[in-house]
Amino acid sequence: MDAIYSATALRDHPREVKQAARERLVRITENGNGAYVFCSEEVFQREVDDAVERALYARRVSDAIDRGRADIAAGQYVEGIEAAKAAVASRRASSGAA
Repeated sequence: MDAIYSATALRDHPREVKQAARERLVRITENGNGAYVFCSEEVFQREVDDAVERALYARRVSDAIDRGRADIAAGQYVEGIEAAKAAVASRRASSGAA
């Protein structure tokens, strides 16, 4: 969880705030409202990398859902466990897999 400090704490206790910023995002408030985000370059890069990874994952999920919807629209699906087992067996037989 992000650390939260007031602008006054940043002014009066900068060492404490900077230490927290070396480890994670620090949110700075003014008059009780969020105003700024403060962090080290390493934390910033980690946050950017995490955001990129989450975006790529979301894209892969969206693509998989789109492919599934296209398969359903094209009638390329089975209903029920036995039908799924038969479809797998048929694919294995046609590909030569044991």
